[in-house]
Amino acid sequence: MCSTCGCATGERRIEGEEHDHHHGHDHHDHSHHEHNHHHPHEHSHDHHHHDHDGHHAHDNKGQTVIIHHHYYHQGDVHHHYHQYEPSSHDGSVMTHPHKHVHASAENIFQPEGEHHDLDYGHGEAGTHAPGISQKRMLQIEMDVLGKNNHLAEHNREQFNDKNILALNLVSSPGSGKTTLLTETLLRLRDKVNCAVIEGDQQTTHDAQRIRETGVPAIQVNTGKGCHLDAQMIHDAMERLGLDNNSLLFIENVGNLVCPASFDLGERHKVAVLSVTEGEDKPLKYPHMFAAADIMILNKIDLLPYLHFDVEACIAYAKRVNPNIQVIQLSATQGEGMDAWLAWLETQLCA
Repeated sequence: MCSTCGCATGERRIEGEEHDHHHGHDHHDHSHHEHNHHHPHEHSHDHHHHDHDGHHAHDNKGQTVIIHHHYYHQGDVHHHYHQYEPSSHDGSVMTHPHKHVHASAENIFQPEGEHHDLDYGHGEAGTHAPGISQKRMLQIEMDVLGKNNHLAEHNREQFNDKNILALNLVSSPGSGKTTLLTETLLRLRDKVNCAVIEGDQQTTHDAQRIRETGVPAIQVNTGKGCHLDAQMIHDAMERLGLDNNSLLFIENVGNLVCPASFDLGERHKVAVLSVTEGEDKPLKYPHMFAAADIMILNKIDLLPYLHFDVEACIAYAKRVNPNIQVIQLSATQGEGMDAWLAWLETQLCA
């Protein structure tokens, strides 16, 4: 579960994983459980005659419809199931919609704002979910991020032991991350051992594009998940077989929100922002740019055709993160790529 948006991550799939594999790691703590209380109450009124085998005596068998009622109390969701059966007399549906609402003062959250605007980010948890108190959301976030950070530190130890420079590329969809990667790899592949972990909700398109450069890549599909996490990177690393003294690019899922919160064990987050997105993105999505050490301002070859204020964009990024470095480039035209490659060389030698 994503601590920011509550997305599910149970549908993840790593390329080459055709069956469910459970890997036991003695150094990991996987004992955390979320307690969901489900109370299935099946209410059925059966007016049918049954034979000795328990079957209905006539061909009109009842259709069961499951209705979900959500009961919120201290952040726990209770599902009540009601079974509806057609009457044996006239086929009418008999219903029993018992709805109970448990109110709790702790769950009441009032958004702030002016001029009829609404701000749901000022609470203790910094976000909002229906029926879950701020305290409960904060506890869930601490639990999830705590587990993830433990795994991330283990990844970081492995990277350091093998002298691997791991970079986490983050951006919104369509910023040009994959094109930047392919152009970078074409320039580096004969000088440095490189590898790529690709993150997307579905498809292996980007991994296939990377492999066309001759660099090994593995796709991680997150399903409903909107970001990569440290466990996914650990599993992908095992399949890649990373060389010592190499450069690992992790292309995260296109999303300027959730990946900011999840440490993967990387040395740097690299935020890629294209000029087609608007100069105010660092202010709209401050957590991402605050977490990044460098911002790549991509697609600058399109500036003559856009109303994009480069100086304002850089100023906004510096306001959020005074230490952020900025490189302007065009991955397709090559302008600024030398500065990007020089930065990479500096990090490899660090």
